[in-house]
Amino acid sequence: MRMAAADLTTHPGHLARRLQQAHHLLWNAMVSEEITSPQYAVLNTLVDEPGLDQRTVGERVGLDRSTIAEVISRLSRRGLLDKVRDPQDGRRSLLRLTDEGARTHRRLTVRTARMNQVFLAPLTAGERTVFLDLLRRVADAAEELRHPEEPAALPR
Repeated sequence: MRMAAADLTTHPGHLARRLQQAHHLLWNAMVSEEITSPQYAVLNTLVDEPGLDQRTVGERVGLDRSTIAEVISRLSRRGLLDKVRDPQDGRRSLLRLTDEGARTHRRLTVRTARMNQVFLAPLTAGERTVFLDLLRRVADAAEELRHPEEPAALPR
């Protein structure tokens, strides 16, 4: 007996992957081939909250420890952020954008706004609001699943 193929248009993971592929293509074409979307998220976080430590920045942008370490290392090598020892805890480094990092952030913010207009063009203004709200809710719930120490987040 032959099994029927699954309708992948009803699989959120499949749709999320396709959406991510489209975002990646637009990002490279319209925003930057050098600075990735996660790197921009780190720059953006440090514009909003300068002086955060690496772990906290990773939590803010939803990146695991090894990924945030690599992102911070690349941005630092590019001269876009500085690490300064925390005067209260010498084991920690606090992160701040350099002047070049701030300029890069400003330039990419304008490009990102244009890219988002293109990316969301198929939707009306009302649909965009609903779409982004739904994406945020699913992403927030998925983020909670990554932290097993919080048993209330696990589905029953």
